[in-house]
Amino acid sequence: MQKRLTIILFFVVSFAYAQKKPLNHTVYDTWESVGTKQLSNNGVWAMYSILQQEGDAQLYITNVKTNAKLNIPRGMNAQFSNDSKFAVFNIRPLNKDLRLAKIKKKKVDELPKDSLGIANLTTNAITKVARVKSFKFPEEGSGILAYLTEKPDTAKKSVKPAEKKDGEADFADDEPAAKSKTEEGTDLVVKNLLTGTDKTYKFVTDYYFSKDGKQLVFACSGSKKDKTAPQGVFLLNTEKGTLKTLIKGKGSFKGFTFDEESEHVAFVGEQSPEKQEIKDYNVYYNSLTLDTAQILVDFDMPGLPAKWSVNGDGKITFSKDGKKLFFGISPIKKPKDTTIVDFEVAKVDVWNYKDDYLQPMQLKNAERDSKKSYLSVIDVYSSEPKVIPLTDLKLPDANMIAEGDANTVLASTDYGRRIESQWSGSTSKDYYLVDTKNGQKKKIIDNLSGYATASPAGNYVLYFDRKAGSWNTYNVATGKVTVLTAGLSEKFVDEENDVPELPSAYGLATWTEGDKAVLIYDKYDIWSFSPDGKTAPKNITAGYGRANNLTFRYERLQPENRFERNVDSKFVKANELVWLNAFNNATKENGFYRTNVGSVKAPELVVMAKFKYSNLVKAKDADVYIYDKANYVESPNVYVTTDFKTETKLSNTNPQQQNYNWGTAELVKWTTPKGYKAEGILYKPENFDPNKKYPMIAYFYEKLTDGLYTYQAPAPTPSRLNISYFVSNGYLVFAPDISYETGHPGKSAVEFINSGVESLKKNSWVDGTKIGIQGQSWGGYQVAYLITQNNMYAAAWAGAPVANMTSAYGGIRWETGMNRQFQYEKTQSRIGSTLWEKPELYIENSPLFMFPKVTTPVVVMANDADGAVPWYQGIEMFTGLRRLGKPVWMLNYNGEAHNLVQRQNRKDIQIREQQFFDYYLKGAKAPVWMTSGVPATEKGKTWGFELTDEKP
Repeated sequence: MQKRLTIILFFVVSFAYAQKKPLNHTVYDTWESVGTKQLSNNGVWAMYSILQQEGDAQLYITNVKTNAKLNIPRGMNAQFSNDSKFAVFNIRPLNKDLRLAKIKKKKVDELPKDSLGIANLTTNAITKVARVKSFKFPEEGSGILAYLTEKPDTAKKSVKPAEKKDGEADFADDEPAAKSKTEEGTDLVVKNLLTGTDKTYKFVTDYYFSKDGKQLVFACSGSKKDKTAPQGVFLLNTEKGTLKTLIKGKGSFKGFTFDEESEHVAFVGEQSPEKQEIKDYNVYYNSLTLDTAQILVDFDMPGLPAKWSVNGDGKITFSKDGKKLFFGISPIKKPKDTTIVDFEVAKVDVWNYKDDYLQPMQLKNAERDSKKSYLSVIDVYSSEPKVIPLTDLKLPDANMIAEGDANTVLASTDYGRRIESQWSGSTSKDYYLVDTKNGQKKKIIDNLSGYATASPAGNYVLYFDRKAGSWNTYNVATGKVTVLTAGLSEKFVDEENDVPELPSAYGLATWTEGDKAVLIYDKYDIWSFSPDGKTAPKNITAGYGRANNLTFRYERLQPENRFERNVDSKFVKANELVWLNAFNNATKENGFYRTNVGSVKAPELVVMAKFKYSNLVKAKDADVYIYDKANYVESPNVYVTTDFKTETKLSNTNPQQQNYNWGTAELVKWTTPKGYKAEGILYKPENFDPNKKYPMIAYFYEKLTDGLYTYQAPAPTPSRLNISYFVSNGYLVFAPDISYETGHPGKSAVEFINSGVESLKKNSWVDGTKIGIQGQSWGGYQVAYLITQNNMYAAAWAGAPVANMTSAYGGIRWETGMNRQFQYEKTQSRIGSTLWEKPELYIENSPLFMFPKVTTPVVVMANDADGAVPWYQGIEMFTGLRRLGKPVWMLNYNGEAHNLVQRQNRKDIQIREQQFFDYYLKGAKAPVWMTSGVPATEKGKTWGFELTDEKP
């Protein structure tokens, strides 16, 4: 009887699986993912977006107590008001309307525009406003919203010049508006959400709230058509509704900022003649007690270096106490020589061996460098104000300390050492404390390979020294240096470092309030150090992580704040109960623990499960948490909880998944020929039958097993293997981890990948004659190498591979302009020596020199705009194998990057990859592009997807 029931159950389950379809290439566009999520400050409302790959998003606002829900089609970029009474968001145009507009080749101004949505969380009413480009809430206060409209839709109707409204006399310029030199502004609407009243201000280009929301500063461009249109900078008191003219007249004004108390405003601006190429920017300042803005810094300001001026692109910031104003300066640019005839002048790049950076890197960064700003400061209350330059050309970078309240800033430079980045990939730096009162510089750290940062209160500079593998502090008051990690047996640098470079630190968690302690990670646990070294270090997780193979990391519960001044995440209170993200290195499970930062004991388990959890977000004023979680089988969904003992599921993404043959993910382990313990992920179809034989594709990069519980959405990938698609269509997919031996990356790939495949081939359900390999970038290189070693693979796919390390060594990474030498000497390519020191290693690890051994059919993707791997590497591989008569194809997606960006190209490569592997691993028919190719004369007319009875 039991046997009969088992047989019946087997057939029922088999029938259920049989009803499920394999995934196809049409499913991608509507497959969903979780977007941004947040909680209202009072914890009553949860807001999250569900995105489609190519479609219309949905925004949901849910009352976590009553489960009442608002659904806003196409809602994006949502924010709650500070008082938790309103939610505001953009409403995107329909995807089909945008697509149609692009088909009709409409100009940018003619494309459909976003609308604004305002949800009243008391009444659940939603108000919509058409054509809105941006909106802002103040950080504090309640009820005030400002939003800036798009230009009127001129395609539908013409718009007359705006008329001056009653009560706006003080807002209009009495003089005729001069010709506008910048793009005209649009309507700014300031709305009181509590009363429903609003007021509109014309031709606004930029706007900014004070922290308390009581002041709103904005700039107006004026209008060519309306002579009465406002020009200048205006300050609105949002409580009283009064408006003050800070600057009158045309100009360009930006970078608005208020002090912490919302009593002073500053910004940069210029009112130079319109035809003047190089504009003369000033720093403007206004106290609310003054009627107009004053020029605080101009070209003639004492302290400003000769031939330097205010930088119009520099950030401007008050110190927290409001006494200092930080801003940017830069050398005055040379105007373009208009007497030169363009077509008679040579176009040439001059490469000089003494240049700090190679010409390609200079050209790549030319626009950014032309806007480079050098931090300076001024005492706004001084009776004799003077500019204090804090940085210069040789000391270019600096950060404020203690939000600008400290008497110094932390500055750094790699001047004189930049050339070495060509082969090292980075540079060592000197660090200085620069006095904000007089600009005096004091070197505190010399030639540091690592990084340094100031403590939140500014009492210490914490720095990591890669050469020593140590964490250190510099006491700002005494100059004393303390090596925090000295004498500890635990390592605070990467214990598994397998590149020929000094290992990196595990990182900094946070500080405790008042700079009393700094929390630093080892591989597993979190340590508390007294920055002055007077108290012995303590492991606040009591070694529980190392003992149980758990990695603990401090979980910042607040999301990155949309306001600049929030620094709560920089420190915690001395005995605060904090959340820890936990990862089980053995099982790959994920979850959360809690611990007191002042204690030394095992953390308290909150939840651990076979899921991957997203970042945890807490309501500001309530113990309510929101997160999403997923694993390979379960699509990501949004949850809320108060204690993790119970949780409420808010979303239900991808219900259609149940109609498709999905799959499972499991951890597999084996021992390599040299005795290394290895592991990987094996993905199986949902309807896996151990009595059948399956083709298998090995996909790899470096280490992937930490992603065991990662959801693999079916999607046209940038060039990685589309795991869920192949698994659904009857393939096994194997993702092995690889560890490397310096000087022998190719042999290391053979050691781990081939042994893992051989281990799995011992299972009767693996068809050892039908195994393929696929990799992209570094994975593509390893594919190219593996096929030169033996004939164990039936098919191979190499995306953006390096085939010849000897020629790639001196190439350029065009996306950054950096030379590739550092990759081989220090980082991923792992040779560890120059080409001239160990040429034999470059040849040993170059597949090109072993191509005569290749018997495996291979497709190469090499794109002509690849900014990471020179596409001629793909050409060398293709032409070399072609010359040897090997079956090889190459795909060059025109104008594409290292990883495919354009969605139509991503979709194209999915089809070709499926057809290629189906032919060699499943015996399917070959497509035209593999058999006879696609002639250039047919490019754009046919794609060669049609199946034939021919052989490649």
